[in-house]
Amino acid sequence: MTEKPIRVLVVDDEELVRTGLRAILDTEPGMAVVGEAGDGAEVPGLVRRLRPHVVLMDVRMPAVDGLRATEHLLSTMDEPPKVVVVTTFGTDDYVYDALRAGASGFVLKRARPEEIVAAVRTVVEGESLLFPAAIRQLASARARASARDVRAETGLTEREAEVLRLMAAGLSNGFVRVRDL
Repeated sequence: MTEKPIRVLVVDDEELVRTGLRAILDTEPGMAVVGEAGDGAEVPGLVRRLRPHVVLMDVRMPAVDGLRATEHLLSTMDEPPKVVVVTTFGTDDYVYDALRAGASGFVLKRARPEEIVAAVRTVVEGESLLFPAAIRQLASARARASARDVRAETGLTEREAEVLRLMAAGLSNGFVRVRDL
């Protein structure tokens, strides 16, 4: 007996991107693209009609962006599909907003085909997925924000905050003096 294929809906305002994602996923054993949409406004009707397991959702689209469409989809359906946000932009705001909207995953359009396939499989299995570069950017932005908060709350200069960060990382004052040269 064969397992049913993972049903995927591809949502992106660029036809070339939709075609590329379809080509990647339709050739993958156990996956089938069941539909495409060019805007987030089309998503609710297509999801009700096509019953995909996963929606690959672009962020920036003309009428309804992918973040709003994701939030609406996940808050209004009894059994919504998993959403993987697929975007060109790996900014920390998009990562944070996608997760806040309820997306199960986040990958960049520059990801390799096997990474996109893995993302679909991962979220279907109930796991979450973030493209590694997006995680690094989010962590880096968080660290910079934390450093700003420390300076604002303590009145430390930028250099004093840097020394504090280096000490927290376990480095000695010898390291700090060498860097001052």
